[in-house]
Amino acid sequence: MATQGRQLPPNDPISASSVKSTLTAYFVPLLLLAASIFFQLVVVPRNFPPSYYDVLGIPKYSSIEEVTRAYERITSEWNSSVEVPPTVNLIKVQYAYELLTNQILKRDYDIYNIDEHLDVLENVKEHHSGKHLSQIDLPLIQNASFDQDYEFINAGNFLSKFEDDKALLLQMVSSGSNRCAQFSETWKRIVNLLKGVSNIGVVDLSDVQLSVYLAEKKSSGKPFFRSGVPALLAFPPGCKSSKCLHRYEGELSVDAITDWLATNILNLPRIPYYSKESLVHNFLVKSKPHLVKVIFISKSGERATPFIRQAAKNYSPYATFGFALWKEEESTFWWNVFGVESAPAIVFMKDPGVQPVVYQGSTNSSMFIDIMEKNKHHVLPQLRNATSMELGCDVQGYSRAGIDTKIWYCALIAGRPSQELNKMRETMRRVQETLSSNGKIDDIVDQDPLSAPAALAHEQKRLTFAWLDGEAQHRYCFFHIHSEDSYETCGPRRGMTDVARLFVVRYEMNPKNEKLDTPKQTNNIFNALHHTESDPVSTLVAKYNGSTDTSEIIRWISQIIKDGDSREIPPFKTKAPELVPEDSSHIWSKSSKKFISSGKNVKSWSSGLISSLSNQIGDPRIGPSLLLAALMSFGLIWLNRSRSTQSSSQNEANQIKDEDKPSRRSRSRSGANQLFPPSITDSEPKDAQQLPLSDSDSE
Repeated sequence: MATQGRQLPPNDPISASSVKSTLTAYFVPLLLLAASIFFQLVVVPRNFPPSYYDVLGIPKYSSIEEVTRAYERITSEWNSSVEVPPTVNLIKVQYAYELLTNQILKRDYDIYNIDEHLDVLENVKEHHSGKHLSQIDLPLIQNASFDQDYEFINAGNFLSKFEDDKALLLQMVSSGSNRCAQFSETWKRIVNLLKGVSNIGVVDLSDVQLSVYLAEKKSSGKPFFRSGVPALLAFPPGCKSSKCLHRYEGELSVDAITDWLATNILNLPRIPYYSKESLVHNFLVKSKPHLVKVIFISKSGERATPFIRQAAKNYSPYATFGFALWKEEESTFWWNVFGVESAPAIVFMKDPGVQPVVYQGSTNSSMFIDIMEKNKHHVLPQLRNATSMELGCDVQGYSRAGIDTKIWYCALIAGRPSQELNKMRETMRRVQETLSSNGKIDDIVDQDPLSAPAALAHEQKRLTFAWLDGEAQHRYCFFHIHSEDSYETCGPRRGMTDVARLFVVRYEMNPKNEKLDTPKQTNNIFNALHHTESDPVSTLVAKYNGSTDTSEIIRWISQIIKDGDSREIPPFKTKAPELVPEDSSHIWSKSSKKFISSGKNVKSWSSGLISSLSNQIGDPRIGPSLLLAALMSFGLIWLNRSRSTQSSSQNEANQIKDEDKPSRRSRSRSGANQLFPPSITDSEPKDAQQLPLSDSDSE
């Protein structure tokens, strides 16, 4: 029996949903196409404006003679023409002629695309529009003239600037630049401030080989300087490649440039400023007691120079530094508290109860180093890990008198920070001043002959006075005092009693600087674990138990020195504990350096990324690349959609065939079942009933 064919529905018009799905599918190609059009119509014209050669109608990089001929041709055409061209066109041609006939300006424009007189052109256009060229002051470009008393660097001596591993600051200049002429005085001040901190040099753009190496590069490879000239570049210490070169992009002022160099290049934290109120609470009170407080009083309010910051970093084990701004209305405070008459001034705050040391007036670098060397210690210096060698109170070092000195002494005051310790420190300062007596030993001997040994040893630098923080250096303190009541002087405070003690340590250099070691006995594990090497210097300790009278203390020290110099005291094997290093100021700590370094790296990386993107955005190849990507993505999406449409049509046809097959099978099965009688296996009708069975087999 023939089957009736399946009828397909008629084609519907394109619905809004199909348009939306099509636009969604082709969104990326359309976006790339729009970006390509925008780039070609907007970005490229902005990054590649018409050159001054185009204004004159000549090829790029034409010679000066060709520029002159083109200018004469244009002006002659304008003079012979009845219609006068617009003033703007006249100004453009005149400016292009002046720029391209100046040999220096033409070189800067051709190689580095520098045109620093563009503001002059815009200003003339704005104020002289509609006027005749004869009414405009010519020439438009004024020649630059400035003193070029610089230390110029060329390609020949460039590498010699990296021999000492110092930072290198370079200024890129052009002899035809008015901006460089205006910046010359500022540069001289910067050079004076950076002496001894960084190497400095100037590179003229006439040295094309070196200038191109130091310049930034566009995507086309053309060198350029983002802000023109003067351009400032810096190589950090140890950097000898342009990969680690830093470029300054800030304000061309002395304060801004020196702060950038000190912070970003030399990695020197800033020295903070304090007001009159915060100076006492935030600086003097919170500073560590073992450090000398150095206060710079400034009238201008400028930041610390790189040299001051470098010196502050070098002297950070000895002193802490702060700046304060001088105000005339606060002059009474500065005079009463610190003895400062006017600014600038440097104030050194030392031991408690000692008058501040004040230096009035300006200081140069060498003067400041001399001042720091004289005042880096307290009047009575503290024995610390950083000062023990310098004071001659270290078993691993030598006497202040020299390496040939065999015997020397250190008189130490030990105790926990307290009023008792401050009183004993004041007593020892008087002892020290008495023995110094301006170098007049004869006067001391005449007054008190028993004090002669101490006075002579002090003059010979064989006797040093210092104090020891018994709480911070508790192991060192317990080792030298070693008595039943040493806890009153050393270690953490256990009670209400604080006792400051005086003791003298006698140092004797072992013969030929040999250590008093017995042969190592490593026959068993016990000897190997408990064997310790002795110090190269033998020590003996004498403790003072007298009064606080200055004369009595001097006589006791003299007797100790007399006995120590005259008697043969056998050395003994010992190993003194080392002094514990103090925590340095947080701004000079390693963690702070890492933080500053990491912050600097992130900042430089982000600025470098932005600069790189701005350089690449002007690449003329981006527009065609975007168009090609749009076409390729369009074709790929169309191909995928075509394949999906074909596959869906095929699936639909297969589904129709599958639907027809079961009906044919069912019809064939029903026709075949009609040839056979019903069987007990057939399904039971709904109205079927069971007949009852009779009792007999037959009726």
